[in-house]
Amino acid sequence: MASMLPAACLSEQQFTCSICLDVFTDPVSTPCGHSFCKVCISSYWDRAGKSSKHYQCPLCKETFRKRPELHINRTLKEITEQFKQVADTGVPINGSDGATELPNQHHPHHPPLVPPPLLPRPGEFSESLIAEIRLRFQQLGASGSVPVSQPGVPQGPVRTSAIQTFPAQNPENHDPPPPYPAPSRSPDSDPNLPLCPVHLSGLEFFCHTDNTCVCSVCLETEHRGHCITPAKREWLIKKSRLGITEMELKELIGERERKVEEIQTSIQEFKNATERETDEVVCAFTKLISSVECCQDQVLEVIEVNLRAAESRAQSLLKELEVEITELKKRRATMNQAALSEDYVFFLKTFPSLSNPPPTKTWSSVSISSQLTSGEILRSVNQTIEKLQVEMHKLPEVCQRSSVDASVPRPNMKVRRVQEYAADITLDPGTAHPRLAISEDGKQVRCGERHQLVPENPERFDRVVCVLAHQGFSSGRHYWEVEVGEKTDWDLGVASRSVNRKGKIPVSPAHGYWFLSLRDQYDYAFRTEPATSLAVTAKPSRVGIFVDCDKGLVSFYNVEARVLIYTFLDSFPDTIHPFFSPCTNKSGRNDGPLIICPVTETE
Repeated sequence: MASMLPAACLSEQQFTCSICLDVFTDPVSTPCGHSFCKVCISSYWDRAGKSSKHYQCPLCKETFRKRPELHINRTLKEITEQFKQVADTGVPINGSDGATELPNQHHPHHPPLVPPPLLPRPGEFSESLIAEIRLRFQQLGASGSVPVSQPGVPQGPVRTSAIQTFPAQNPENHDPPPPYPAPSRSPDSDPNLPLCPVHLSGLEFFCHTDNTCVCSVCLETEHRGHCITPAKREWLIKKSRLGITEMELKELIGERERKVEEIQTSIQEFKNATERETDEVVCAFTKLISSVECCQDQVLEVIEVNLRAAESRAQSLLKELEVEITELKKRRATMNQAALSEDYVFFLKTFPSLSNPPPTKTWSSVSISSQLTSGEILRSVNQTIEKLQVEMHKLPEVCQRSSVDASVPRPNMKVRRVQEYAADITLDPGTAHPRLAISEDGKQVRCGERHQLVPENPERFDRVVCVLAHQGFSSGRHYWEVEVGEKTDWDLGVASRSVNRKGKIPVSPAHGYWFLSLRDQYDYAFRTEPATSLAVTAKPSRVGIFVDCDKGLVSFYNVEARVLIYTFLDSFPDTIHPFFSPCTNKSGRNDGPLIICPVTETE
């Protein structure tokens, strides 16, 4: 409601900071409800912070462990500025819309009080109406309905001599105020007033008892003895109350709009930080790739140098051998000629020189080594790659631990993404070990105590208790989930179609097996040579397996926790099939089945 504060209602004491004893400059309010100049309370807390870690209100001494964030009370600041102008000039100053909004702040330790009602422009309210509005709000504040006052808000004097007023209401029973005496119609009443539908008289009055507008005739009949006030007066009072409510809603809206802006700013900052981190990670991996390529070039160069050195030595030895072979051939020719000669004088003369063996080099110990140093280099490179793969697989876990507590698994949104590639998997009984029992629908497998009578065929495993699926994959992406329950031992993954299935089988990626194992309830490992031990914080009861044939990737997920367990990168030279092993039942401790479950996308 458009209004302004009359200068008579303002007191300099109400706008005085209790620290500097001067009129507020940039007033702020503490959580306990008291107001101070921003500079004054900040300096006060700066000095207090040097000797103590707690902060107190200078007035009520309420203690705050954390220093409160102070924001300028704009409403109080506007009222203070208006008070200064009124005090300096004596002339009331209107705002841009002709209204002054009063703050609606409450002290947390005191019953709420009502601020002075909003007052009209000159000529709109009478002094008696202003006094009645003020008294009404005080009565409402006593019953807990509307606040009466607050620190820092000016309270004018209440003048009640000009009108008949209500006594204070009982806050316990909330009885209505006693009625006004039945007023008579004013001779100069507005002829444009709405008419009573019964008596066709102007609705000049308001009945509090029935909460309706009535005419003067109604006052003498069905509304006799009710609480009656002039309708226009009641209208103006309720408009002022509505103005206060509108101000409260404005504050609530502003607070939430600021929170929306804060959240939007935070997410934008997070996006910017994510982009920077992505660039840094890409740069780091680019450097790593460049370093690997540079190392590759250096190793290849060493191999080439070794080859050139071997070739050079071989050429030198070949030349030396060719010289000796030529000399020996000449000597042999001379010996043959002497042996065929009939001239015994010539023969006897040359025999001493031909009978002695010629000086030659011993070539038995001379050789060109065929063992290349690249073999040692290759072994070293393979070991380095395996170590690097282990460390690289740890990177996502490191990123998760850096953002949340390591004891709480962080949901991995990739679980939901890979679930989009769900495949319908069924077990192939023709590959199952004789001790394995396959369900009719091909979705469950368990290990029995004895061998079953099953046909012998080349596809069947005869020593390892495992089974492959009917489905085989050579391209694309595929995903399936297996319920492992409380089993203490199991193997899950993929195997190449061409793997050896008879006798003792070495299981590793080099032999066509890529699978995750659980042993003795807590020992998780990926079967490499040697096995790669895994730290799994949350034991999965359902495991998701994802393969990308084109990238040579196989990943394992804890479906309930939506957490990646492990990823291995390789190449699949042959068609791969899902691999299952429930392991032996260990006297009933591991007799539960492995169950292929339908994939349901996690939220």
